[in-house]
Amino acid sequence: MFEPQGPTLRELAVQALSSVEHGYDLLAPKFDHTPFRTPGHVLDAVTQALHTLGPFERGLDLCCGTGAGIDVLREVCRGRVAGVDFSAGMLDRARRQTPEGVAWVRGDALALPFGEAFDLLVSFGAFGHFLPRERPALFAEAYRVLRPGGRFVFPIGAPPPVRSRAYWMLLGFDSVMRVRNAVWRPPFVMYYLGFGLPEASAELTRAGFEVTLRDLPELGRRPDGSPRARAVVATKPHAAETPHARETPHAQES
Repeated sequence: MFEPQGPTLRELAVQALSSVEHGYDLLAPKFDHTPFRTPGHVLDAVTQALHTLGPFERGLDLCCGTGAGIDVLREVCRGRVAGVDFSAGMLDRARRQTPEGVAWVRGDALALPFGEAFDLLVSFGAFGHFLPRERPALFAEAYRVLRPGGRFVFPIGAPPPVRSRAYWMLLGFDSVMRVRNAVWRPPFVMYYLGFGLPEASAELTRAGFEVTLRDLPELGRRPDGSPRARAVVATKPHAAETPHARETPHAQES
């Protein structure tokens, strides 16, 4: 499951008993050697989907971690790209291993330090860190920092069948995390079930987005022929344009 350079069981235990922010600060040096990093084939599939939607100017990787999604933005965006995350450790790792020209910004996804500055937002594997009550604020922030016509795009997998081993493994993990958070502080929010395509579409629509889907055929199909994953494409309508929309980010880089 982990590469030899990955974290030890003890290191994972320490991380799991920390807050989300501090836990990722601790994990950052070895994060890219864990299965938590978004796989390259997922990034490639989303890149292909974005090529059919672009080109774009400015791009932002929301909850960027060590920067796995930045290469996606660099390929489809003609202007400057940025990554935002609340973990200083993850940002430091991203900065060390990414070419110059990327703005790395430390910030809270629920209160983004930008104006209406981006044409494209992407996010990979971050939504399990947000409780259901927090997602309206998350999507409202994504909507706010996009220019009219801008798009918020992220992959979402088909749910595993209830009778599958994967489903019960994820359910077991979520159950352990709920018990851990009930008896230990600070909480570590990371849940795999409970945020699927219906929830994503409904919550993005309530935030003001127009939502469409793109199949990601590169990631395979299920036995019934349906795709194993889709890209959610949430577009901020042009009607949302305001006369004083900001043209550039005003955040300071971390």
